[in-house]
Amino acid sequence: MSIGVFDSGVGGLSVHRALVNRLPSADFIYLGDQANAPYGGKSGEEIVDLTRAGCIRLFDEGASLIVLACNTASAIALRRLQQTWLPAYRKQLGRPVNVLGIIVPTIEAATGLPWEHEAERRGDKVEKVDILAVFATRATVASRVYEIEIDKRRQDVAVFSEACPGLAQMIEDGAGAVELATTIEGHVRALTTRIGRGPDRAILGCTHYELVADIFRAALPTGTPIIHQPVATADAIERYLARHPEYEPGNRGLRRFLTTGEPGAQNALVEAFWGGPLSFEAA
Repeated sequence: MSIGVFDSGVGGLSVHRALVNRLPSADFIYLGDQANAPYGGKSGEEIVDLTRAGCIRLFDEGASLIVLACNTASAIALRRLQQTWLPAYRKQLGRPVNVLGIIVPTIEAATGLPWEHEAERRGDKVEKVDILAVFATRATVASRVYEIEIDKRRQDVAVFSEACPGLAQMIEDGAGAVELATTIEGHVRALTTRIGRGPDRAILGCTHYELVADIFRAALPTGTPIIHQPVATADAIERYLARHPEYEPGNRGLRRFLTTGEPGAQNALVEAFWGGPLSFEAA
């Protein structure tokens, strides 16, 4: 058995690396759906269908637990798959399997509260509001998942989201630092103008963006804290496995990388982030 990590492309490697660092003896199989990336501009039905297909492939490869290392898939497809597909598929396989996302751990990190917590609605005036910026794909922003779920838990946090269409694909394609910086600075400037000031904190709400976190850090006001999804997700998965021993993560330290796109070496940006050469097998 193993842990599967799924993303539309290479962005999920940021989550994968955090999981490997946290669970070094576990077996991991990564699947990047590069043939269909990016997901941010696709319809909800397309995202659900593609995410389901990716999960089936990872379960076929022996995964017992899958982490959707993709905000778009987590925001659009996860709940529907958990409720309408996974129960019957679990019976069909005849073994414990599950699919988890990265948005719940991120919101827990952003609010400092467990997912189960919901704030009592009071008429009291909030003295100070914490401005939280979320940079994400068009589909994630359209879902309003961060606004809705954070507002349920914290009335003193105001979420402002900025859609960054095309940015994930630029990263996937290995765009240069200057081109990426120009694009990211434009999105930070647009959001800052809309807010009227710089944010107090920021979420990089697409795992591709974590690969260029240093560029976001330079574009944001100096010292703006960034909530890192990979670390939050690794924390949550470690706790989850401790509570659910039925999901066997393996113990051989296996690392496999699959892609629906062109197999072979990845671009220089990805390899620099990973810390060495990285080659994918055909899925």
